[in-house]
Amino acid sequence: MKKVPLLARIIIAILLGILIGSFAPEWLVEVFATFTGLFGNFLSFVIPLIILGFIAPGIGSMGRGAGKMLGLTTGLAYSSTVSAGLLAFLVAGTLYPFMLQGQSAAELKNPEEALVEASFTVDMPQVIGVMGALILAFIIGLGISRLKGNALLDVMDEFRSIIQLVIEKVIIPLLPFHIFGIFANMTYAGQVQTILNVFWKVFIMIILLHLVYLALVYTLAGSFSKKNPIRMLRTMMPAYFTALGTQSSAATIPVTLKRVKKVGARERVADFGIPLLANVHLAGSTITITSCAMAVMYMQGQAAGFSAIMPFILMLGVTMIAAPGVPGGAVMAALGLLESMLGFGPAMTSLMIALYLAQDSFGTATNVTGDGALTMIANRFTK
Repeated sequence: MKKVPLLARIIIAILLGILIGSFAPEWLVEVFATFTGLFGNFLSFVIPLIILGFIAPGIGSMGRGAGKMLGLTTGLAYSSTVSAGLLAFLVAGTLYPFMLQGQSAAELKNPEEALVEASFTVDMPQVIGVMGALILAFIIGLGISRLKGNALLDVMDEFRSIIQLVIEKVIIPLLPFHIFGIFANMTYAGQVQTILNVFWKVFIMIILLHLVYLALVYTLAGSFSKKNPIRMLRTMMPAYFTALGTQSSAATIPVTLKRVKKVGARERVADFGIPLLANVHLAGSTITITSCAMAVMYMQGQAAGFSAIMPFILMLGVTMIAAPGVPGGAVMAALGLLESMLGFGPAMTSLMIALYLAQDSFGTATNVTGDGALTMIANRFTK
């Protein structure tokens, strides 16, 4: 299997998951769910360590340019996220009056409740939270860049090597099995099909918006880096399909790193930018949340004008930074804004979660693929 490209293994895992999940007995799906639960908990445990292990030495090794690099990358991420939300608002505001005319909100349960639960779980609490790891990585990295000695930088470099071994020897080999289990469970539960029967129009519009966003951002990145945007996108496809299966930007970091370096990003820029962007750049998720929120509002007979949605998008860009890079993390982080800024009640919130989780993987795939384009732009403007 090592000779089979990762992209091919991921596609095979997805197809087998859908095939076997359509006829497998519940006890077998429960076995798959147990493995994906354990592996998911392990990923959750490792994610902060990946952030700390890559970002801190990345900042430290950049010296005095680290602060500018951090500001540039974060600024690009926020601009991209807000622009994606604005794109979704313009398209949804134009199409929804026709697409959703005469439709009312159907009662849908949270799709997570339909999944087969694991036989048992092993709690793997994180040593430090995602945001804590980000902040600590910034502090350590910037501190290293100001110190004359290399002792702490050497320690962080060795720590990065350890995390890299965990990624290469454990996470990457088991990733296709994790993806297989997720798709088998989703197919057995029938959650996606049930929701798509009601929201297929919105779903298709969101997927097309994701593709339009990627075309725009890679055209921009290609013009700055003087590379063919189509070839850049094609090189990043393994990261797209990995995120499609894992539904986790952070879990896809190893694949995204490898592909963006192949596109042409310098190693130091990639090692710094990709782990950071995986946690602060959620353009695809913002497209999904904005589109779904507006759909729910239209179906409830509420106005979704610019004055209501634009402040929501601006705050959403900030809130997404705190969203954990795990399945469903973006919508969970956005629930507070939905309730406080758009007036969502319990029923609307439940409907929103159902809509979002039905296609969370496509938003995540757009997030990580967009990370590659932003890294190439940052690569162009840094020494």
